[in-house]
Amino acid sequence: MSGAVPPPPHAAVDATTPSAIAVSGPAHLLRVTLLMAGSCLPILGAVLIAPVLPKMQDHFASVPGAKALVPLALTVPALALALLAPFAGVIVDRVGRKRLLVVATVLYALFGTAPLWLDSLGGIIASRALVGVAEAAIMTCCTTLIGDYYSGHRRVKYLALQTMCASASATVFFALGGAAGSAGWRVPFWVYAVSLVLAPLMAIALPNPPARADGEETPAETEVRRSFPWRQLGGICALTFFGAMVFYTVPVEMSYLLDDLGVENTGVIGLATAIASAATVGGAVTFARLKRSPDPMLPAVFAVCAVGFGVMFLAGNAPLLVIGAVVNCVGAGMLLPALLTSAMSRLAFEDRGRGTGLWTAAFFGGEFICPLVLLVGESAVGSLAGAVGVLGLAAAPVAAGLWVARRRVGAVDPRPLPEQLA
Repeated sequence: MSGAVPPPPHAAVDATTPSAIAVSGPAHLLRVTLLMAGSCLPILGAVLIAPVLPKMQDHFASVPGAKALVPLALTVPALALALLAPFAGVIVDRVGRKRLLVVATVLYALFGTAPLWLDSLGGIIASRALVGVAEAAIMTCCTTLIGDYYSGHRRVKYLALQTMCASASATVFFALGGAAGSAGWRVPFWVYAVSLVLAPLMAIALPNPPARADGEETPAETEVRRSFPWRQLGGICALTFFGAMVFYTVPVEMSYLLDDLGVENTGVIGLATAIASAATVGGAVTFARLKRSPDPMLPAVFAVCAVGFGVMFLAGNAPLLVIGAVVNCVGAGMLLPALLTSAMSRLAFEDRGRGTGLWTAAFFGGEFICPLVLLVGESAVGSLAGAVGVLGLAAAPVAAGLWVARRRVGAVDPRPLPEQLA
């Protein structure tokens, strides 16, 4: 990465140095639990109602355009989140992380449960868009607070934990939505009220972060943050947009790929998807335990994802397809925290909300466009497996380009993590 400013010797900080926020005890455990629970709320919005879409379709069958409009109830929150996260980031930096998080968590319950009482399909879609607005604030605030409370390896650890929780919760929420939906298509919307429990706990248990957790700024850091790091963060956001497509391909398309191979048993499909999801969690755990700076790891992580896609493309049977998916998901589980930690390492406290908002927008924008890109690819090459193979081919030069870039700049980060400086 260009534009690096090497820190002076006195800027070195031991990775184990505690921040001004307590890092142990029951209060710390509650704080981490609340941040992880808040980070899962956007995942709840993305998958909870997926199992009841057919029932919604039947209920609104008489509404013109219902066939196209009902799926929007599932996807519009992600689109709203992607579009509004940068603005949420600006607000975070101006009004404070904790205050916005508590307000957004209450609004999440209000908008999320609105379909329980709305009879208009248009009104339901509008309420879902407002859920996306609340999600943009919640996700940005939770991620920013992790960056505020922790530094060095602890930050890496909890950003990886955030990925693990999000991946695991997707499977849980999908099953919960299916179980609740058996009582009626409106019933799953009650689950959104859980945020009313989280909001008061957040108000009590989450401290307002200090402007600087590990002491005064060094002259080099002051120089770095004279202006917002658009160039460095822009590159990470571009990688994140592409990385989100890599991350979501297996969860979104696995059932279709298995169906193309003649697997129609829903139990087998569910098991295969669960195995892939577990591999994502395993990748995040691996990343957290490596205790290494994220930037040098990115080329290898993208290469692992590309190899997984290649195996999936070549797979002529379900077991080989699952092996390829597992390889890809191990890489994807490492990819998300690596990108997020890399972005965080470039942001001063005053810019962290805005930077996190931009990163969040890039990630959820990639999530939203992923199925569309694969649909276009499938039309172009004739099969979904072929489209996945093309995505793998695209990931390979990304990995190579990152490796070459790291070699050229001598692997020096613009804002090094503490473990790099020790």
